[in-house]
Amino acid sequence: MPTQRYKLIVAYRGTAYHGWQWQPAQKSFSKGPMPREGMGLPTIQQSLSRALGRIIGHPVTVVGSSRTDAKVHAKGQVAHFDTDQVQIPPENIRRATNHQLPDDILIRSIEAVPDSFSAIASTESKRYQYLIWNTDDRPLFTPDLAWYRWQPLDIAAMQEAAKYFIGTHDFKTFARPGHGRVTTERTVLDCSVSCRSPRLVVAVEGKGFLWHMVRIMVGTLVEIGLGKHRPEAIAEMIAAKDRRKAGGTAPAHGLYLQWVKHRAWEGDHDLSGQPFNDDSSID
Repeated sequence: MPTQRYKLIVAYRGTAYHGWQWQPAQKSFSKGPMPREGMGLPTIQQSLSRALGRIIGHPVTVVGSSRTDAKVHAKGQVAHFDTDQVQIPPENIRRATNHQLPDDILIRSIEAVPDSFSAIASTESKRYQYLIWNTDDRPLFTPDLAWYRWQPLDIAAMQEAAKYFIGTHDFKTFARPGHGRVTTERTVLDCSVSCRSPRLVVAVEGKGFLWHMVRIMVGTLVEIGLGKHRPEAIAEMIAAKDRRKAGGTAPAHGLYLQWVKHRAWEGDHDLSGQPFNDDSSID
């Protein structure tokens, strides 16, 4: 039977989940009761796949652009899935699936796309935001959505330092050891720091990221804001290619996948014609 591929834009609050990627249940990693056999740990991918499968009537594999870590949130994660139930209007699929999903996951949009579209392989760039709550009083009602830092931060120094990340560099210093990537060279298209007290936002756009790369960049920028390093020290850290030279890793719960940009397509053809290096898809 003919099949149709659908592109989804998904938002989620990652607090209660073990990240995007499906994971088998292992007692050593589960802080709560063990899931039922075959269920795996609670992840965004598992929740979406199960909800869509109930609506469409067959097992569904949802492929996501970014394999976000545990407790990381998303405003615009992109995913795709295939189905032979082409008679169901896409908007009906979206509405019915949202009714099945928990309150902290939402399909924001759905559209039919050609088979050549891939949530991973068609990616051009991704943009992350990191939210810091910078004031004396902690964020009482949203402690799981921002990193609370009460110390005064030198915003101008952080803004100056952020510029050093832009460009194509070897980001080995800003990757968690054991990342398993073939190369640690990545391209950062934009990195900026903005502040509307008490909210401080670090925004990073790139073609792909290493394991914990954005969080280590943020942790280092905060140390610069505290006066532990000069802004120009970022260039020295990059050149060192040594994780010990950078700052600490910011906690996961302040990180948001803001959006994913994909190449355009025409008919059934991806207009770029260029392969995508899946080695860059780890966040």
